[in-house]
Amino acid sequence: DLGWRAVGLDGTAKQDLSEVLDGTPVVLVLGSEGEGVRRLVAEHCDETARIPMPGGFESLNVAAAAAVALYEAVRHRR
Repeated sequence: DLGWRAVGLDGTAKQDLSEVLDGTPVVLVLGSEGEGVRRLVAEHCDETARIPMPGGFESLNVAAAAAVALYEAVRHRR
């Protein structure tokens, strides 16, 4: 209601994080290492997005994913 969107990070999401972010206020939802965002939590997110992983990597640990996601979110707010 206040203009914030919840975006869950999910490696199986169809859109990249950069495609989902549009400069509006966002809450980034990160899951645990290994299991990721739980199903019920993901259902309460407005959208899910993935961090593109070139070079054969499947995922990042949660601290690295948070750093990349925060950087991307700030970049889109400028």
